[in-house]
Amino acid sequence: MLILILYFFIFIVFLQVLYYLVVFGKFAFAKKQKVTPKKLPISVIVCAKNEEENVKQFIPLLAEQDYPDFEIILIDDASSDNTLELFEEFEKKYNNIRLVKVENNEAFWGNKKYALTLGIKTASKDYLLFTDADCYPTSKDWITAMSSQFTMQKTIVLGYGGYEKIAKSFLNKIIRFETVMTALQYFSWAKIGSPYMGVGRNLAYKKDVFFNVNGFINHIQVRSGDDDLFINEAATAKNTTIAYTPESFTYSKPKTKYSDWLTQKRRHIATANFYKKRDQIKLGVFYCSQLLFLILPIILLAFQFQWIIVLALILIRYSCAWTVVGYTAGKLNEKDLKYWFPIVEIVLIFTQINIFFANIFSKPANWK
Repeated sequence: MLILILYFFIFIVFLQVLYYLVVFGKFAFAKKQKVTPKKLPISVIVCAKNEEENVKQFIPLLAEQDYPDFEIILIDDASSDNTLELFEEFEKKYNNIRLVKVENNEAFWGNKKYALTLGIKTASKDYLLFTDADCYPTSKDWITAMSSQFTMQKTIVLGYGGYEKIAKSFLNKIIRFETVMTALQYFSWAKIGSPYMGVGRNLAYKKDVFFNVNGFINHIQVRSGDDDLFINEAATAKNTTIAYTPESFTYSKPKTKYSDWLTQKRRHIATANFYKKRDQIKLGVFYCSQLLFLILPIILLAFQFQWIIVLALILIRYSCAWTVVGYTAGKLNEKDLKYWFPIVEIVLIFTQINIFFANIFSKPANWK
C-alpha cells in the first residue's frame, strides 16, 4: 500500500512541476513588456453602488490620466448613499465624464451586469477599460499602458489588480498572495493560448467583443461574473493578450477582517462553477494536486517509508514552485510575498477547502 502511495506522490510532484515550470513559467519567465502608446479612443467604465468614500478619493485619479482621447462613464447602480451626488459633481467638474443613473427594476434587481450593460451602451468610444469604484491606478499612464497592448487581433487585454500592503498583517499577506497566484494562473494560461478569466478591477476590451457574444445574456442569471464569466466566454487564443507593466496596475483597499475576505472569496469561487468544463478541469487538477502534495508525504513520513526519496521530491517541488512564485512576485511588485510562500500557501489551500464545503451548504452573498 505504501509503495502505491509513493508512486502516486511521484505523479503528484510531476504534475506540480509541470504546472509551475511549463504553464506558469510562461508568465514568470516572460521578458519585460514594452509600452508603445496607441492613442486609441478609450471609455473608462466604473460601476459603483454605495461607494461614497471610495469615489470621492479615486475618481479624480482617473479623470487626471495623461491620455489624449478618453472619457469616463460613471454608473450609479441605485446607490442609497451620496454616490450619485458625488458623480453629479464630478460630471460638472470634468468635461469628459458622463453619468449613467440606474434604477432598480424587477427583472434585473441588484444585478451589476445590467448596470454595466447600460454603461457600455452609453460609451461613445470603441475601446472599453474597466475598473471598480474602490480601485485606483498606480500612475497617470494607466490608460496608456493598458491600451498599448491592443492590436488589430488582440481585442481583449487582461490586467493586474492588486491590493494595498498592510504592515504586520498576516491576513494581508494571504490576500495578496492569493491575488498573485490568481494572476499567475490567468496570465499564464492566456500566454499559452487558453485564456479563461480576467478581473474587473483591471480589464479592457473592444466594444465589438461585448456585442459579438450578446453581452452578459448567457450568464445573466448568475449575479457575479461580469468579469471572469464574460472573459471565459469571449476570450480566445487569437483575441486575448495581457498587460503587466507596473504602470498598468491598479490597486484596491484589502479586507481587514478574515470573515469579510472569506465572504468575498466564496463568491469568486462559486462563480468558477460556471466556467467551461475544460477550464474547471485544469484549475481543479492544480488545486487537487496542491492538496495531495501536502497530505501524501505526511503519510509516507509517518511510516518512515523511503523518507529520503520523499524529502527529495518535496525539495524538487518547492524549488520549482518557489522560483516561479518569486519571479512572478517580482513582476507584480509583490516581492515580499516570496519569503512567506510555503506558510501562506498552506493556509490558502486549507482556506479554499473551507470555502468549497461552505459553498455546498449555503449560497455566498452577491452584489447588493
